[in-house]
Amino acid sequence: MSKEIVLTGITTSGTPHLGNYVGAIRPAIEASRQENTDAYFFMADYHALIKCQDPARVQQSRQEIAATWLACGLDTDKATFYRQSDIPEIAELNWLLTCVTSKGLMNRAHAYKGAVDANLADSQDPDFGITMGLFCYPVLMAADILAFNANKVPVGRDQIQHIEMARDIAGRFNHLFGQHFTLPEAVVGEEGSILKGLDGRKMSKSYNNTIPLFDTEKKLQKGINKIKTNLLEPGEAKDPNDSTVFDIYKAFATPEQTAEMRQKFADGIAWGQAKKELFELINGQLAEPREKYLELMANPAQVEVILQAGAEKARARVRGFISDLRNAVGLVSFK
Repeated sequence: MSKEIVLTGITTSGTPHLGNYVGAIRPAIEASRQENTDAYFFMADYHALIKCQDPARVQQSRQEIAATWLACGLDTDKATFYRQSDIPEIAELNWLLTCVTSKGLMNRAHAYKGAVDANLADSQDPDFGITMGLFCYPVLMAADILAFNANKVPVGRDQIQHIEMARDIAGRFNHLFGQHFTLPEAVVGEEGSILKGLDGRKMSKSYNNTIPLFDTEKKLQKGINKIKTNLLEPGEAKDPNDSTVFDIYKAFATPEQTAEMRQKFADGIAWGQAKKELFELINGQLAEPREKYLELMANPAQVEVILQAGAEKARARVRGFISDLRNAVGLVSFK
């Protein structure tokens, strides 16, 4: 019985935060531990260039992301861990896929439509500041996935559309050149896997409302204390379904702990106490990984050795496949 291929990645444009952990890193690492899976994990550093033109930030984020995944328990003996930019075959596949992808499909991408809508709201030209990197982002994501013919791709709900687009692109290529690609499926974690940030919106670097994953205990507590709440006093019942504090708590708690906190909300727990219990819950789970993370950040050469080994393992997997795809589209050697 062949193993199921599971693949996921994270953009290296900022410091990892709790939302990244809950929405992508934790479910992906859990999936990699299953005996019937062949897991691929990558740092999407090409994707990072779409939003970030600060080389120092990209470089720092790559190191932070690598250290984060390793500290969170990724077993690189079992899983393949690599940087996207270390696999030139992905860039080549990106072009092969671009040539069969309709512009109409890209027009429907949420990120592009959102950027256009924001420009129109500001009375700007619809395409002001929009690069081809942003516009073609879903094609590169499809190349990441299809290069390894991934069966399952753990993602947050906001990324489901990109997996659907990858399926469309793969289907079009298969129609034109024969059956080469498996159609991937999105795997979304527990309900609420898009974590709310300090202001109640999705936790995102774009909104500057994140809580860093591996900051100091003091800064973690400070970040949690900044979470926006309403003006209800202690003793007044609070709605857990309309609370960022509860939303984050639920993402780290057991079902039993969640039920207990839900009751405390009904009983009117003070916001200060709720935030204190949230900090204790998260810090208890992150203390050991945080220590390992700091060790890895202090030893970048150790991380580089792991990534180079992962890149060679990944390239060995895709070289022959990309060669087959070149032949399929007519890029063959002259006899």
